[in-house]
Amino acid sequence: MINRVLIRTKVVQLLYSYLLVENRFSIESQPMPPTKEKRFAYALYLDMLCLMAELADDIRQRGGHSPLAETRFVKRVTADEKVKALLQKYRLTESPFSTIESQLAEQIKNSGLYKKFVKGDDSDLPSDEKIWQELFQTIIMPDPALNRVISGRDNYTLGGVERMQGIMEETFKNFYASADDIPDALRTLRMSMEKAQELYFRLLWLPVQLVQLREREIDEARARYTATAEERNPNLRFVENAYVEFVRGNESINDVIDRYGRNMTVDDEPMLRALLRAIMASDIYKEYMEFPTTDFVNDCEFWKNIYKHVIFVNPDFLEALEEKSVFWNDDIDTIGTFVLKTVKRIADKQSFASIMTPYKDEEDAVFGAELFQNVVKNKEELRTYINEALDTRLWDADRLAFMDIVILMTAIAEIQNFPKIPLQVSINEYVEIAKAYSTHKSGQFVHGLLAKILKSLSEQGLLKKRLSDTE
Repeated sequence: MINRVLIRTKVVQLLYSYLLVENRFSIESQPMPPTKEKRFAYALYLDMLCLMAELADDIRQRGGHSPLAETRFVKRVTADEKVKALLQKYRLTESPFSTIESQLAEQIKNSGLYKKFVKGDDSDLPSDEKIWQELFQTIIMPDPALNRVISGRDNYTLGGVERMQGIMEETFKNFYASADDIPDALRTLRMSMEKAQELYFRLLWLPVQLVQLREREIDEARARYTATAEERNPNLRFVENAYVEFVRGNESINDVIDRYGRNMTVDDEPMLRALLRAIMASDIYKEYMEFPTTDFVNDCEFWKNIYKHVIFVNPDFLEALEEKSVFWNDDIDTIGTFVLKTVKRIADKQSFASIMTPYKDEEDAVFGAELFQNVVKNKEELRTYINEALDTRLWDADRLAFMDIVILMTAIAEIQNFPKIPLQVSINEYVEIAKAYSTHKSGQFVHGLLAKILKSLSEQGLLKKRLSDTE
């Protein structure tokens, strides 16, 4: 299910963050221009970081050990000069949240989330990665006492609170992308791959959720005393769709869904209802419901078109996915393509057999980690190849788009170290990544400079593949 197209993209994204920050993580800066609402949001953001640091210190195990204080997130936050200054200030005077701090600490300590974290028995909660984002979203921000304190602050606005939450989400996103060392970065890469796989199955299960919702609506309408003739005898083609029945009845996908949880894509029913309304308002739905007859292939084609023209372009749905995971914003295009191919494959073969394994083979399973490590290990040498090939009369090496540099370094590393991958495949893939993730001229620039670099390496005897393979 996860192929090398996705792996390359994720490696490039992670390398961009890893190499750009040089293993440093920093909190967000004051949003500009500094309006009253932005100043309120940023001051609240800094106080929330201080609150998390204080909570980490307050929540102790027997013997005085503070597991949350040992997390990488807290260590990085408390190393920031702004946060350190505020914490020092709040040791001398009361912090804005001092009145509710002990109560909030007790809530966290008694939560299932914290207990799982301490036990370390939840594979979806790496100890130094996700715990603080989960605590912030599920316990800290929803706390009524905390929100009463926030609403009493000077210049309070609901928009300011929402802006603060957005800043905090960016902080978590940047934290995940930062790295202390290669093992940390590889753990982030692995997590990103796992989340991509999860998104794939969430999207496959989504039609089942939507049909189940529509079934409930039909039953409720039938039960009404004032039900119309159409409501008593509705067109059931949508809820009896053979593709959805095939997915819903498949044991393998049900096992995966049970592992992730049944409320998979959007656990906000109003959002599901809005998505269902968008589907039912589409011409695709109307034409499908009016067909004289339908069959399994037609039913698959209906959902393929709904995915492509309704679900994958619905802004509210895409926003909900992004809120669910920081990784999914970049994954949706690629994973969406996988889903469309899966529906087509099911229509042809009526089988899930070829999509249940995460990777095609063991080579694909280790490809991403090996490629990442190779770039990091040889980054100076790879950058030298780029600088030597650059025509300084046309380009200033210091002003190149950093994403272009990362893409070129990764492409060279792959070409030099993975002899089984055809040369032209590597070139084409990284040109496409440049087109998608860098500037509008990057595809052409990467293609031209990469060709020059490969020619130079070939002439020096440093290229294991023949340049004629690209012809």
